[in-house]
Amino acid sequence: MEPQKITSCSKPHPPVVGKVTHHSIELSWDLEKAAKRQGPQEQWLRFSVEAEDPKLHSYGTVYTGYATKHVVEGLEPRTLYRFRLKVTSPSGEFEYSPVVSVCTTREPVSSECFHRAVTVNDEDLLLRILQGGHIKVDVPNKFGFTALMVAAQKGYTSLVKILVSNGTDVNLRNGSGKDSLMLACYAGHLDVVQYLRRHGASWEATDLGGCTALHWAADGGHCHVIEWMIKDGCEVAVLNNHEELVQLLLERGADATIKNEFGKGVLEMARVFDRQNVISLLEDRKKRQLPKKSSVC
Repeated sequence: MEPQKITSCSKPHPPVVGKVTHHSIELSWDLEKAAKRQGPQEQWLRFSVEAEDPKLHSYGTVYTGYATKHVVEGLEPRTLYRFRLKVTSPSGEFEYSPVVSVCTTREPVSSECFHRAVTVNDEDLLLRILQGGHIKVDVPNKFGFTALMVAAQKGYTSLVKILVSNGTDVNLRNGSGKDSLMLACYAGHLDVVQYLRRHGASWEATDLGGCTALHWAADGGHCHVIEWMIKDGCEVAVLNNHEELVQLLLERGADATIKNEFGKGVLEMARVFDRQNVISLLEDRKKRQLPKKSSVC
């Protein structure tokens, strides 16, 4: 399979503007080219989004990778931003798209106070704001987090219940694709995890890096959360540098032979990232599972 190349006739189109808020801008690009991806990732086109610095009249990279969408977060309200797309071939050739300009929206009334109430775990203030009816419960903060995401990450169970009862979407994701369940799993807040599951949060959701809530629970090192996730029916197949967690997952039925979308299994990934403890564990397990050869007299 020949690597994708960039030619003079393949100059990329400007990024397509999607959802725009007071603190974020969603951009997407080159869906047609991405749909033709075949072979290993190193043969794919790589995309970079660059934003203009109006003071320096230069561009800085705000995203680079193989995804076809990115949410630029942490922006100022009612401000004009300019972006361009850079497409790089495996051989290092690249092309820039024309620039696209887009302005963020006005900040909603009371949103700053709303998010402050969640951040400081002020239950009474949060209830008063919600009862006033002037705020959308899923309005994101400056970093693209909804109030539920913040409450779930901090372990504010009472606030989580208030927000859910007021109609927040438990499956909304931030710019990196993480939802409230992933954030609660990473932080180890089992009571929040259990509540979110009872109200429709999914084990199967993945962030932009392909990680599930189970990956984040393992990355946070929370065995008690993982134990409950497995009992709740969460499918297991994960690699992490914590040997204890890998052992736990294998004992609970994790299939170490499963490959990811790039054809890599857990042992290959452990070798790539030089996870020696995990490599030893997996190789020892593999040896024990091999059939013994019969001796010939």
